[in-house]
Amino acid sequence: MSGRPYVVLSACVSLDGYLDSAGGPRLVLSGPEDLDRVDEVRARSDAVLVGAGTVRADRPRLLVRSAQRRAARTAAGRPEAPLKVTVTTSGDLDPTSPFFTTGGEKVVVCATGALARARRRLGGLGTLVDGGAEPTMEGVARALDERGVARLLVEGGRAVHTQFLLGGLADELHLAIAPVFVGDCAAPRFTDDGSFPWQGAHRARLLDARPVGDIVLARYALSDRCEQQEVVS
Repeated sequence: MSGRPYVVLSACVSLDGYLDSAGGPRLVLSGPEDLDRVDEVRARSDAVLVGAGTVRADRPRLLVRSAQRRAARTAAGRPEAPLKVTVTTSGDLDPTSPFFTTGGEKVVVCATGALARARRRLGGLGTLVDGGAEPTMEGVARALDERGVARLLVEGGRAVHTQFLLGGLADELHLAIAPVFVGDCAAPRFTDDGSFPWQGAHRARLLDARPVGDIVLARYALSDRCEQQEVVS
């Protein structure tokens, strides 16, 4: 697909490949050093995307934490924080979520049938975009490209990551591996099942692997476009 942003997928998983525990309080896998690394990647992005399930479960702010990085963005004529984007098929979003109450501009890509509900719930808290009967990540990427988004950071969740990967819509994967096990097959994994492009002899290309605090960061090139971009360290 042409005419889409440069897409970086970012996730932190346990040693056995899970994003979180199966229930109870959210399991925090990232350490302070890795959170600072993600902040750097976020500060270099034009937009950050998470699914509606992540907005509901994790209540993320998706802001740039570092004052120095915020200042660098504004000095370059950019807003302090990237555009925040979410995708919903139900329109079931909480207007009091930090996703909506903090930061600058927000975009909600919404299934056509849920637009009225989302409009009632959110009022003017975000720009609603009609994503069709069933929003796809290809359609989302195209819509963001039309809004001038050149670099998109995708921070989850599982369904969103899966769709970007299955569609061949990602250029880089930043996978942080935390030194813990979850040990529960009911917990959410990094992706759902699917026929991914990188199987068998077709392997993703390793860009870098290094420790970040007690976490190991593995960065993979998922497209030929990766060679045309400056790699974030």
